[in-house]
Amino acid sequence: MMWLLLVCTMVAAVGPVLPHNIDKALHRERESDGSFASRADEHSAGGPHDSDFDHESILGSSKDAEEFDHLPAEESKERLELLLIKMDTNADKIIDSKEMYNWIMRSFKMLSKEESSERFEDTDEDGDSFVTWQEHLKETYGIEHPDDVGHQNMDQGKDTTRMMAEDRQLFTAADKDGDEKLNEHEFLAFSHPEEDETMVPLLVDHAMQEKDTNQDNKISFTEYIAGQQGVEHDDEGLLAEKDRFDEDYDKNMDGELDLVEVRHWIVPDNQETATSETEHLFANADDDEDGVLSFDEVLSHHDLFVGSEVTDYGDHLHNLDRFDDEL
Repeated sequence: MMWLLLVCTMVAAVGPVLPHNIDKALHRERESDGSFASRADEHSAGGPHDSDFDHESILGSSKDAEEFDHLPAEESKERLELLLIKMDTNADKIIDSKEMYNWIMRSFKMLSKEESSERFEDTDEDGDSFVTWQEHLKETYGIEHPDDVGHQNMDQGKDTTRMMAEDRQLFTAADKDGDEKLNEHEFLAFSHPEEDETMVPLLVDHAMQEKDTNQDNKISFTEYIAGQQGVEHDDEGLLAEKDRFDEDYDKNMDGELDLVEVRHWIVPDNQETATSETEHLFANADDDEDGVLSFDEVLSHHDLFVGSEVTDYGDHLHNLDRFDDEL
């Protein structure tokens, strides 16, 4: 157990996480180990399965999911049936697991676009349909002028300095046309880099720069656990993290994470999440256990898929054409 004593010593030396006055809306939810949280993890936080996640997985919009929660049951069923027609790509009046999986993957893309669009609107201060680096600094870090960056770094510490440097690299990488500003499409890559294949290598590089303290191009368990800033583990917690490191991340079982394993660690697997969600929905709605969902089965479990409530409702959900864009 010598490694446990060594790890405890290194973890105790780690400083605080992030200054509280930084707007973390851009910096997507992270796990304690620094990896990006999957959509399922953002909702469940280790607890029971969250119905909001089910609804967003079908509707592809947190706004629409909330709106459905205020629909009369019959209205909810009517609109859900319209979605089923689009989901049922072979028009056999049955939803198989592949159709459900593809629909959920489409929903994840739509959710990312919705989140990014909201963030884009908040950050585009002058309303010119572009986000500049200066606008990002002001919205996220509260920095009014570029000349203030040095003073801000001194006030907020090395974590802010690192975050700003990483943001700058991501901003430049997302700026495909090199015009020093991001349109809404480029901003999506900037705000959700873990979902853009061209951005993922930069995320891996950031993880290595932060955690690979001996610069051997691998991450040991000691480096992995020491990088969990602001988290205090007792012996039991450290053993649980060691098991997670060995079983979930160290695929070749050599005691360290190489670059491929680091990628799998820090970037959530949307395909795996969509598969798990498909299995969850089928387990709760496939009443006759024939491996497919009839329209009637889905509609009889409409609260599982989209929710409802007897109250007033809005009109924007009538626009279902947007679902065609991602199919």
